[in-house]
Amino acid sequence: MSIVRRNSVFDPFSVDLWTDPFDTFRSIIPAVSGNNEAAAFANARVDWKETPEAHVFKADLPGVKKEEVKVEVEDGNVLVVTGERTKEKEDKNDKWHRVERSSGKFVRRFRLPENAKVDEVKAGLENGVLTVTVPKAEVKKPEAKAIEISG
Repeated sequence: MSIVRRNSVFDPFSVDLWTDPFDTFRSIIPAVSGNNEAAAFANARVDWKETPEAHVFKADLPGVKKEEVKVEVEDGNVLVVTGERTKEKEDKNDKWHRVERSSGKFVRRFRLPENAKVDEVKAGLENGVLTVTVPKAEVKKPEAKAIEISG
């Protein structure tokens, strides 16, 4: 990491000291739409946890409205989350000093395990966090049958 000073005054907000080491790789991933400005938003970050009752997915989607997100199950067991954050309207009289928020389309796909009840998927968007809950079917334990040994 190098620090570039543009003038004699140090701006603590001009250097991100807490960068993610993988941000460089994320920035070169082509966006779904083919639009470079959407590359940063192309892969919305998602957490997937498994509880005894369900698989729970949480995606950070700040600034995205419920109408701009779609949750589907494809091919019987693939959870697909798609959406788009629209770009803010620009006024020609505005002078931008920094543009860090991204806009564009995103798609995330997750292959669900066999025990997922895909007919009972629920989704909700609150405070910029999309939560998708996929209930799990009860796994039946095979019954052990004692076999009598002859002889």
